[in-house]
Amino acid sequence: MATNRDRIARNFVKRYGQDRFDRLIELLRSGESGQAIADEFSVSRERVRQWKNTFGTVLTLYQVHPDVEALLTR
Repeated sequence: MATNRDRIARNFVKRYGQDRFDRLIELLRSGESGQAIADEFSVSRERVRQWKNTFGTVLTLYQVHPDVEALLTR
């Protein structure tokens, strides 16, 4: 049984093609802005946000600056 995510991905490929799906994933992975993606695909930023949430997960990493890290290891 196909998941909602799978169904949406298949519908995207059916409508835009595999190459465009690959391009979308590439843009999302690179952190391209929602507006830039929306412009490229001629859709709204809201649609891009929905795709982003459907096709993956946004991870945010907080990395301590090396100067501060040095203070922690003293």
